[in-house]
Amino acid sequence: MGKRFRHFVTITKHRHQVIRNAWHCGIFVSSWDHDLSKYGPSEFITSAKFYNGTHSPIFDERMHNGYFSHVCQHHTHRNKHHWEFWTGFFMGRIVVCAMPWKYATELVCDMLSAAKTYDPKGFKEDTTLNYFLKHSERFYMATQTHEYVKWCLERYRDLGFKGLKKKDTKAKYEELLKQYPKYEVISAMRASGSLPDLE
Repeated sequence: MGKRFRHFVTITKHRHQVIRNAWHCGIFVSSWDHDLSKYGPSEFITSAKFYNGTHSPIFDERMHNGYFSHVCQHHTHRNKHHWEFWTGFFMGRIVVCAMPWKYATELVCDMLSAAKTYDPKGFKEDTTLNYFLKHSERFYMATQTHEYVKWCLERYRDLGFKGLKKKDTKAKYEELLKQYPKYEVISAMRASGSLPDLE
């Protein structure tokens, strides 16, 4: 099979898994347009070129382009379930906005699906949570969103989708929105570790 066909199969599996996850979480209808931009030429052609089957082709595109990804720029600025969509720049500062409930919940569904799609045999209830805890300190997401996503992934680890019912996640979201500001200015860069070697 060619790379384009294998990439098509992978992103379709991922998309269908997100929609199944979204059904459990009460956002089934709003998930129907999940990742449709991946099928357009602006994203599909380049992603297929860097397809590998074990992780997102965006990483390999970055290694090829001096860490820059045209696909990532296109994708995250058109899909509201990515925290990057809710991150802006103003007078040299990074400004973030708490993600609305349905998009933050879709992000949870997306992360769970990605982990399962790329490593179905190794996927466990705590896989996505462990990934999030390891990498999220470098994410420029609002504290409210960070705490909500972490809570959801902890609930999934402990209870599966039974812990992510709409009434429960909405209540927790609103609780956290009262504790943390909707808008934040990031005062310091969150870079850690060294960049991988370019190919």
